[in-house]
Amino acid sequence: MRLLYSKKTIVVLLLAVTTLSFVLFTKGDRVDYSTQVKPIINKNCISCHGGVRAKGNFSLLFREEALAKTKSGKYAIVPGDPDNSEMIRRLTLTDPEERMPYHHEPLTKEEIDLLSRWIKQGAQWGENWSYVALKPIEVPMPKKFFGLVNTTSDWAKNEVDYFILDKLNQNNLNPSPQADKTTLLRRVSLDITGMPAPQSIANKFLNDESNHAYEDLVDSLLASKRYGEKWTSMWLDLARYADTKGYERDDNRNIWRYRDWLIKAFNKDMPYDSFLIKQIAGDLLPNATDEDYIATAFHRNTMTNDEGGTDNEEFRTSAVLDRVNTTWNVLEGTTFSCVQCHSHPYDPFKHEEYYQFAAFFNDTRDEDTYADYPLLRIYNDSMQQQLTEVVNWVRNNTSQQRAKEVKEFLKTWQPAYNSLACDSFTNSELNDTKWASFRNNAICRLQHVDLTGKSHLIFRYQGWMDGGVWQIHLDDVHGKVIATIPLAKTSGWQITETDIEPATGMHHLIFTYTNSNLQKPTDAGAMLDWLYFTQPFPGKDQPGYTAVKNEFWKLLNADVPTTPVMIDNPPAMHRTTNVFERGNWLVKGDKVLPGVPHILNPFPAKQPRNRLGLAMWMISKQNPLTARTMANRVWEQLFGAGIAETLEDLGTQGIPPTHPELLDWLSYQFMTEDNWSIKQLIKTIVMSATYQQTSKLTPELQQKDPFNKLYARGARVRLSAEAIRDQALCIAGVMNDKMYGPGVMPYQPPGIWQSPWNSAEWVQSTGGEQYRRAVYTYWKRSAAYPAMLTFDAASREVCTVRRINTNTPLQALTTLNDSAFLDLARHFAYRMQNEGGENVVQQIKKGYTIVTYHNIDNKSLAALLKLYNTAYEQFKADKQKVYEIIGGVNEHTNAQTAALTVVANAMLNLDEVVTKN
Repeated sequence: MRLLYSKKTIVVLLLAVTTLSFVLFTKGDRVDYSTQVKPIINKNCISCHGGVRAKGNFSLLFREEALAKTKSGKYAIVPGDPDNSEMIRRLTLTDPEERMPYHHEPLTKEEIDLLSRWIKQGAQWGENWSYVALKPIEVPMPKKFFGLVNTTSDWAKNEVDYFILDKLNQNNLNPSPQADKTTLLRRVSLDITGMPAPQSIANKFLNDESNHAYEDLVDSLLASKRYGEKWTSMWLDLARYADTKGYERDDNRNIWRYRDWLIKAFNKDMPYDSFLIKQIAGDLLPNATDEDYIATAFHRNTMTNDEGGTDNEEFRTSAVLDRVNTTWNVLEGTTFSCVQCHSHPYDPFKHEEYYQFAAFFNDTRDEDTYADYPLLRIYNDSMQQQLTEVVNWVRNNTSQQRAKEVKEFLKTWQPAYNSLACDSFTNSELNDTKWASFRNNAICRLQHVDLTGKSHLIFRYQGWMDGGVWQIHLDDVHGKVIATIPLAKTSGWQITETDIEPATGMHHLIFTYTNSNLQKPTDAGAMLDWLYFTQPFPGKDQPGYTAVKNEFWKLLNADVPTTPVMIDNPPAMHRTTNVFERGNWLVKGDKVLPGVPHILNPFPAKQPRNRLGLAMWMISKQNPLTARTMANRVWEQLFGAGIAETLEDLGTQGIPPTHPELLDWLSYQFMTEDNWSIKQLIKTIVMSATYQQTSKLTPELQQKDPFNKLYARGARVRLSAEAIRDQALCIAGVMNDKMYGPGVMPYQPPGIWQSPWNSAEWVQSTGGEQYRRAVYTYWKRSAAYPAMLTFDAASREVCTVRRINTNTPLQALTTLNDSAFLDLARHFAYRMQNEGGENVVQQIKKGYTIVTYHNIDNKSLAALLKLYNTAYEQFKADKQKVYEIIGGVNEHTNAQTAALTVVANAMLNLDEVVTKN
């Protein structure tokens, strides 16, 4: 019986081995389109036979196009029959006028054989790795007993390490030892908070010998309010955040509340799906709060052009397309901008799909206005109470819907018609292409106004001369007059109201204006800003009406802070979206409805076709890109390069991931097990043995993995522009912990700003404001903060998905000579004297420990001491130089402090200080 059982077991094992061998053999023989065929096509064929061009009516971008009959009447690809496939014949010809690729090097025999086998197997297309839906990934555990039993590794600390170890084993490499505690302290502090850890947290970790000391450190850093500031710095590049509007005028924009929203969102670990929903469509959420509206400023960071003579519709359209490109680059890791002009030459995105996606953003209220409408008006607590009273009154006297409309109007002045939409001007014009202005006997037109149910008009205007009369006609200058409105002289912009005669349906409104007091034909008497057609304030016959209406007008006219936000058009103001022929916004093609590319997950069936539905599509667990993109970005922030290096392009032309299974495992965990927690994703990575390795480079690693693609050692990356400044502030002991608020202006050399269109100047902040974190630095697009630009910060005209670190002499010149860094070197010298004692050797030792967390070695100490002595001798003989280095006459004006300032300046420039080792 025992023998029989043994024989059965052997038979089963033999069958299993045979089956497995067959599967492995056939799988190995099967040509993979994405990894084998597509690279050949992209390199050799797609420039002539793809999304941009399809010579001979042959395109290899989509399967249905590739299998279609070509211009010659032949089929380039006949699935299953390479011998009758014209493409294979043309690849193998010897005549250079007929052989493909035309006038380029021929394909190798191996490449042609591969393409032939692919066609023989049916010429099946395949999806790029990034377009495949995420699914659970098995962790590659080490095996024993002929690969039948999982085991563990003494080196690995979590699942991340097993993916890394598997690839290291394949390359006959071993991981590096764990870095020492001081190195880990500095590394993880800079990575999580963007600055050195507070002394209390640092001391606790360095003195804690328990097994959980490092995890406690990580948890403390993740809980720090500085965490949100660091990761907001990263996101501001993606959001193309700036404190100005861009283009030539580049005037101020008060949008800093969005930056503050980001800091708070990161600090409270807002789930990434909610984080995206609020930024894409916070205004469309049920019962949206002010914070939800402010989040939508993500897409109000687009530039607007205030220069006179520009076409507002052109720049409105430009902003819409920027939102499309930014959404794809930042949130989906995909280059989508080229689809504006033609189908994607390398990835399966069609030309019309670009405009279907643009339709989600084309229906917003912004119109390149000077005031940056729509704006969220920020009320204080007492005004918020008044708002509640007004809204309740309207609800009690009309309906919930009417109350909602009144609340939105008071908070945003929307939905109003901007006067810059006027046209057909006679004796009138768009003043500076921003506002409709009237001369005597003026005529202009406002098209497509829905007057159904509207008998009241609230408008904002500016009057320069008494005696003006403005009339509104229906459809024609001789049409019915529905309102006659006297426009008096005002001291500035003024909001007022008037009744209008009821009308129904959509009409063109013709505006006429007369004013006999205007003496010159060129004189203008009044100018419109916006018009809001509505109903009279309700409840006129009710007790308390006058008081509530007065509150309504006080709120409407209140001079309150504002923030640009996203708001959609109501149905009556809906914009149609068309395909732009060859990407030209002036050449409209077919109309399209909002939609998403067919290659990705379907649009959620129960979601509205607006930005809220789009956001739900993006965070769907069927979406293959959203989680991958963020997981890859977090990895890049911690290691200096993404698992897929091209963060902006996870498509077929991007650099493939070094560890695709690891990226998918992290992404799936992030989306499912971690419930979109960014802090948990970061913790998973920094708790790995991979992250904790020493960054020392051995000769073997230099030879086998010079760029650390296999992660056999810790990352060694120069700090970001923000981290270099923030670290220097901390080292100098002057960091201002104040959070939030308008941008500040630390030292900047005079003459950087050239603002011919306004009187804007860089006015250096004082009272400690100049020592606030880099994330709060005022950012002007046309003249961004130069010290940070030198260290590869982005000017932010458009989104920057990843910064490319450079190494130029200007960087050393900045940290050695910039007055801001010299000032910090002075304060660092004072700190060394205060904390290091009277002996200069002890002061230098203390300073070195402050900047690196390590004790100084004898060689470095000797070099810095020599620098001190040399400087001291010079300063001792020249008091003027002492005054210059100290910055004047005070208690620190002496040769010893001046010399120590030179040493402090050198320390701030040490390679181990500006680099994360």
